[in-house]
Amino acid sequence: MQKPVELVSYDPQWPQAFQHIRARLLALVPNALSIDHIGSTSIPGMAAKPLIDIDIVLPGLGHIEEATRVLLSQDYEPRGNRYDDEVWAFLSRGAEPAERVYLCPAGNGTHRNRLAFRDYLIAHPQAAADYAALKRRLAVEFRMDGDRYTAEKREFVDAIVARAGNG
Repeated sequence: MQKPVELVSYDPQWPQAFQHIRARLLALVPNALSIDHIGSTSIPGMAAKPLIDIDIVLPGLGHIEEATRVLLSQDYEPRGNRYDDEVWAFLSRGAEPAERVYLCPAGNGTHRNRLAFRDYLIAHPQAAADYAALKRRLAVEFRMDGDRYTAEKREFVDAIVARAGNG
């Protein structure tokens, strides 16, 4: 059974929580090229699921297996390569705030798009407000269907990523 989609108001502690998590992950995965705060918790003022989303960029696909072993040893639950995009997801067990970590190779398009989306919304408050309104509506409409909640945001996200690429 799926957990309900739960949005909470922006927590000004999220950036600090990310910095703490980042330092721990960097010690665990020292060959990471970057560890980036992505998702709604990385956008000041944005309502979000209380979950810190993090991309760990590795030098290449050959580094995914070792990083996976490390995350599994630290009580992260594997969530697979859901979108066939060379990005592997892991969810923390029992961490507060919750963490969703993605491993991706350098040059990965999904990672580039996530950064473009985040940076565009930070720079464009009206687009961020529109996204927040969409999220609130979808969280009510698809409260018990997190996959559908995510899928219904795709068109908006893709339009912002396209705009960011042209900006």
